[in-house]
Amino acid sequence: MIHPVLFFVFAAVAVAGAINLLAQKHPINSALSLIVVMGALAVLYLLLGAEFVAAIQVIVYAGAVMVLFVFVIMLLNAGEEEHDGAASRVAKIFGYPAVALGGGALIYALATRGAPGMQVEIGRFLGGTRQVGRLLFRDFLLPFEVTSVLILIAIMGAVVLGRRGGEQ
Repeated sequence: MIHPVLFFVFAAVAVAGAINLLAQKHPINSALSLIVVMGALAVLYLLLGAEFVAAIQVIVYAGAVMVLFVFVIMLLNAGEEEHDGAASRVAKIFGYPAVALGGGALIYALATRGAPGMQVEIGRFLGGTRQVGRLLFRDFLLPFEVTSVLILIAIMGAVVLGRRGGEQ
């Protein structure tokens, strides 16, 4: 019973984070919202029993890639945030209900902890290192390599664009 509740809570957090990402005016706030989305996705992976994918989601994407995003945004000097002193409209619409929903789910989870048949079953699904490695390097080797080439081209394009902006 708690498994579907947690799934819907973190799915709602992911959707709210994605909406907040799009609604923010300052790039740092958008990057922080993206970290929330990636964290919620990691919890969803964990609930589905894919512990390895959840760990990779946190370590690689929420950790390394987002630190790089925030560093690049700060390096580009995105400017001062427009602040009028009041909470944003998106925070009022999605933030307060999300906090209430999360708090209710936490209270429910703590109240029903240890009840028979209410345990989260972790590890029943695919997502271990052996399955992920086999899928990446056998079944999906071509898409994996094409993705790595596209990422390399994007990095080269970013370097060229950054260098061109520095020369002017």
